[in-house]
Amino acid sequence: MRFKLTLNKLYAWSLVSYERVVMLDSDNIFLQNTDELFQCGQFCAVFINPCIFHTGLFVLQPSMNVFKNMLHELSVGRENPDGADQGFLASYFPDLLDQPMFHPPANGTKLQGTYRLPLGYQMDASYYYLKLRWSIPCGPNSVITFPSAPWFKPWYWWSWPVLPLGLSWHEQRRENLGYSSEIPVVLIQAVLYIGVIAVTRLARPTLNKMCYNRRMEKNTMFLLSVLRVVAAWSILAAYTIPFFIIPRTVHPLLGWPLYLLGSFALSSIVINIFLFHPITVLTTWFGFIGALLVMAFPWYLNGFVRALAVFAYAFCCAPLIWASLVKTMSSLQVLIERDAFRLGEPSQNAEFTKLY
Repeated sequence: MRFKLTLNKLYAWSLVSYERVVMLDSDNIFLQNTDELFQCGQFCAVFINPCIFHTGLFVLQPSMNVFKNMLHELSVGRENPDGADQGFLASYFPDLLDQPMFHPPANGTKLQGTYRLPLGYQMDASYYYLKLRWSIPCGPNSVITFPSAPWFKPWYWWSWPVLPLGLSWHEQRRENLGYSSEIPVVLIQAVLYIGVIAVTRLARPTLNKMCYNRRMEKNTMFLLSVLRVVAAWSILAAYTIPFFIIPRTVHPLLGWPLYLLGSFALSSIVINIFLFHPITVLTTWFGFIGALLVMAFPWYLNGFVRALAVFAYAFCCAPLIWASLVKTMSSLQVLIERDAFRLGEPSQNAEFTKLY
């Protein structure tokens, strides 16, 4: 169903006021001028897959006859392997693989017929990740495409440094469109998070103050279990809520610092409420920073070395995060046994704060 609206690409054939149309997906990055594509024939596309051409970029000559015929083929249920525009067009132009390669004439004339476009017009981003550089032998290295999972498209702020080319996308957006629509939201969230951090630093309420004058419950184990569940969900919320409220299309160099600031602010609330040791709760936070640095390191020899480095970091970091979580949960039991958490006995050395 997510591909259903991609069939709207067929309307490009109805633009008969134009001699040629270059149809593009929104996940393309242009590295250089490609005006020569307007010299191609009635239909031209790139074969990323050895047997099936890719419809992220294709050239067409508008024709109402072709457009009406395509609508007819859709109505009669023409074979469409994937239910999207790519499957339909692949069945509509089944002999494109046997057609000659496109080479633009030097005199600027327009070609007739159908042609295969060189791979350089649709360089799959995954080709880059293997060597961390472009090495496309056929045709000019002109256009990058990102045929990845929807949540890893390059316009999302978390696309970099998970995908090294995500920053290239945002740099082109910064130069052409800017981020004026997202900046006010980013600033408001940053001010809010800084305020939360300031409040939690000035005032740290303790559990004995919040539970003063209550009797000690007999079912301490039940209380401990409830506290562990609440604490675990609170820590999880501290790391997930900022992720979902940041504007999704903001620049990564704004998105990641805002996420780290937000998770730190919400984690400080959890630390204050449950009297956790800050290091045990923030171990995951430091782990995120380390992961970002490892992935963003710009001097890897190739993608294989980068993948090994990320795997080695995850292998070393995972036990530390697990140990910090175990220590955090076990500290709740210690708090229950301490005088500061004995609900029937007020602590003689209780530190009263402004917030209390």
